[in-house]
Amino acid sequence: MIVGIVVAVVLLAGASAALVVSKVHPSTASATPVRKAHLDIVSTGPAPGTSDVALDAAVSVHFTTALADDTPVPTLTPAVPGTWVESAPDTLAFDANETLPPGTSLTLDVPGGPTGIEGSRGQRLDQSLHVGFTTAAVSILRVQQLLAELDYLPVSFTPADPAPVPADEMATAQLGTFSWRWSTLPGNFMALWAPGETNVVTQGAIMAFENEVGLPTDGIAGPKVWSALLTAAAADQTDPYGHYDFVEVSTAVPEQAVVWRDGAVAYTTLANTGIEAAPTEEGTWPVYARYTSTTMSGTNPDGSHYDDPGVPWVSYFHGGDALHGFDRSTYGVPQSLGCVEMPPAHAEVVFPYTPIGTLVTIA
Repeated sequence: MIVGIVVAVVLLAGASAALVVSKVHPSTASATPVRKAHLDIVSTGPAPGTSDVALDAAVSVHFTTALADDTPVPTLTPAVPGTWVESAPDTLAFDANETLPPGTSLTLDVPGGPTGIEGSRGQRLDQSLHVGFTTAAVSILRVQQLLAELDYLPVSFTPADPAPVPADEMATAQLGTFSWRWSTLPGNFMALWAPGETNVVTQGAIMAFENEVGLPTDGIAGPKVWSALLTAAAADQTDPYGHYDFVEVSTAVPEQAVVWRDGAVAYTTLANTGIEAAPTEEGTWPVYARYTSTTMSGTNPDGSHYDDPGVPWVSYFHGGDALHGFDRSTYGVPQSLGCVEMPPAHAEVVFPYTPIGTLVTIA
């Protein structure tokens, strides 16, 4: 009996000691520093070196851990209007105000070091990251849609959805239909147009737009043209010229130059095209340079040189070929060295119909 009591006391004492130890243990564990999760980059969008990136593509950086609310943010070079937001605790995404510039090499800079990206527990990104990528060329179909809406094309565009297009979706071709603004246009001219394809009708319209906004008239919808198109579309700045003109030159005798305006013949005059040794090439081209008077010089087929000052009402459309006035005793037969000659008084009438971008067809 005494032995049993002693054993019980010993057991109770041991249990009491165990209880004391268990109470001390948690406080000892809480003194151990909490390890910070390492901050690093998991992925970027677009990935480094990506080409033909869609103009409405998402730009983002995904990290290994959550970020501080006031963390520094990446930058895009060249600058693109927009702001960086935390789309998720561990992701920064760029909220663009407009589409990315087309055909442009951009750099995504993610800052690192003591003043770089900061995690939610104060950790910093060790090193900066620079990600280069190239955007795709703008959709020719979307360019055509905008040019049509601004009246630079002989076709109009009616969107399937009449609601305004958000700025960050402007690069995306919209559903809708093109239709001819005038049903009286000649069939051979209509055959030059094709939606979604590069063609001389679109080239001429781009040149007319470039000329209007003060850009080089190369007929290419590059980044500057795209930016200007967006600005014009937002402000509904339609073509101030107010007409759609083109010129048809017939090489059938008697040769004629026929001026079309808004689907109807506006003026007709006899003309001369190139002689057999220097023929005027058949095809369609946009007017690219104009002069009320200029000097024309070059080499004749026999090797002699010519120098003609004061040639009036000149509209160059293909290499050295131009519409212009020139004094001849007769008109209506091949007599030039490739140009389209008209009586000076008639060339003066034609000249206002041929601004930059006007199409000239030789057939």
